Amino acid sequence: MQLKKLMIEVMVFFVLGCFLCACGKTKDQTRKTTKDANKEIMIGGDNYPPFNYTDENGNLAGIDVEFAREAFHRMGYKPVFVNIDWENKKNLVEQGKIDCIWACFSVTGRENDYHWAGPYMLSRQVIAVNDSSKINKLSDLKNKIIAVQSTTKPEELFLKQTDSKIPKVKQVYSMENRELIYTSLSRGYVDAIAAHEISIRQYMSDFEAKYRILDEDILETGIGVAFAKNDKRGIEKELSKTLKAMVKDGSAKKILQKYVPDAEKYLEVNSLER
Repeated sequence: MQLKKLMIEVMVFFVLGCFLCACGKTKDQTRKTTKDANKEIMIGGDNYPPFNYTDENGNLAGIDVEFAREAFHRMGYKPVFVNIDWENKKNLVEQGKIDCIWACFSVTGRENDYHWAGPYMLSRQVIAVNDSSKINKLSDLKNKIIAVQSTTKPEELFLKQTDSKIPKVKQVYSMENRELIYTSLSRGYVDAIAAHEISIRQYMSDFEAKYRILDEDILETGIGVAFAKNDKRGIEKELSKTLKAMVKDGSAKKILQKYVPDAEKYLEVNSLER
């Protein structure tokens, strides 16, 4: 009887020990899973080479993709990139369907529309024409037809006429698909297009397009990361600090050098304050 009682006690102890170990393991796994889930951050963007695009191997690549991966890795977040309807970007971030907008997004004129991280680099909004065009300066655009991507700064500048250096054109074609502005110019449907200089030059390189970029820009702007005004987490403040640290330690320049010449000039964001 004593032997049987001892065996029963040993078995109870063994089963109880296994149960406790299993409970402890489950608790740790749950904590880890919850932590990882909370650390994911949804980044809304658009196909916009060389800032955001899919490379020949089917992998997501680009300036903004690399900046986001490096910055959020330092902050302990796992970035998840979501291709969004660019025209609906503000609603998406305000509704919490994405955490931020990060895709060559101009800060200028939108300072009060979002909580901003950055600006982390400079960009020129410029005019491009066919190489044979007789348009040589901004004033030559008077009564001409221009194509822009919808909900962009060039669209606003030409439609609202808020800058005296922008002439009144005959027609503004606003296109949701940015690729169509290039097609329209190449086929002579429009006289000019307006967009970020880096993006236009990338298109010219990728498709051997014979465009000419005017010397006068229509806007020099900072590029930043936009969070909703109702987002109280303060992620944009930490991200701003992280982006500045990336410039200071040279990692920002290292990323840009893969995509543009004279990388340093695009990081001189302090010039915007002059």
